[in-house]
Amino acid sequence: MTSTQPVAAISGAASGIGLALATLYARRGIRVIAGFYPADPHEPTRAAAQVEAAGGEAIWLPLDVGSTPSVERFMTEGIDRFGRLDYVVANAGILRRASIEEMSDAHWEAMLNVDLTGVMRCFRAAAPHLTAGASLVAVSSIAGGVYGWQDHTHYAAAKAAVPGICRSLAVELAPRGVRCNAVIPGLIETPQSLDKQNSLGPEGLAKAAGAIPLARVGRPEEVASVIAFLTSDESSYLTGQSLIVDGGLTVRWPD
Repeated sequence: MTSTQPVAAISGAASGIGLALATLYARRGIRVIAGFYPADPHEPTRAAAQVEAAGGEAIWLPLDVGSTPSVERFMTEGIDRFGRLDYVVANAGILRRASIEEMSDAHWEAMLNVDLTGVMRCFRAAAPHLTAGASLVAVSSIAGGVYGWQDHTHYAAAKAAVPGICRSLAVELAPRGVRCNAVIPGLIETPQSLDKQNSLGPEGLAKAAGAIPLARVGRPEEVASVIAFLTSDESSYLTGQSLIVDGGLTVRWPD
């Protein structure tokens, strides 16, 4: 007999926002199909231990959102294990620095394949299994979703398009009672943003905090709680929206 406990599929669940969300779901009794990319340095066994310590039930599966067979296998195995699928969070992404002069076709296509097409792949593989009350959430970024970012045109282009996917699927899936929204995180302290080569790094984040009205960068848990809200019944009349989680950065008048 299929359990009545909800099931959430999360891509990029081994670190950052994805791990914070898997842990939060665990505390709330939501079972997790957790996707991790084997080539990443993040240790999935450590992430699994954190989710288990929070009282959760999760299956950890390798997932490359840049590969259609991998995404389809991930969804199929997870649903076979738990017998249902209620929430899908397309969180996995990559970040690479490249000026426009350095931007080869390969750089551009690799970025969009993961950060944009990867979102579509996750939602496409999940769609046949969704019923009324299901919810989809994609993670965009303040870079592209709101602001431009020098040396990151490919990243910003991918993230700018993510809300468009969500708006369109909100309309397409509404007759089935399925909702779709996007989250646009601002400056959040994650392994990705702490990468000095491709992002701001620790010093850059600390400096940027001065421009944020709340005077600090965000925590992954603070974005996770917004995603959890969007997949809960508490947001049952909210679809096709993009929620900015940025400590007020985008509404501050420049000094």
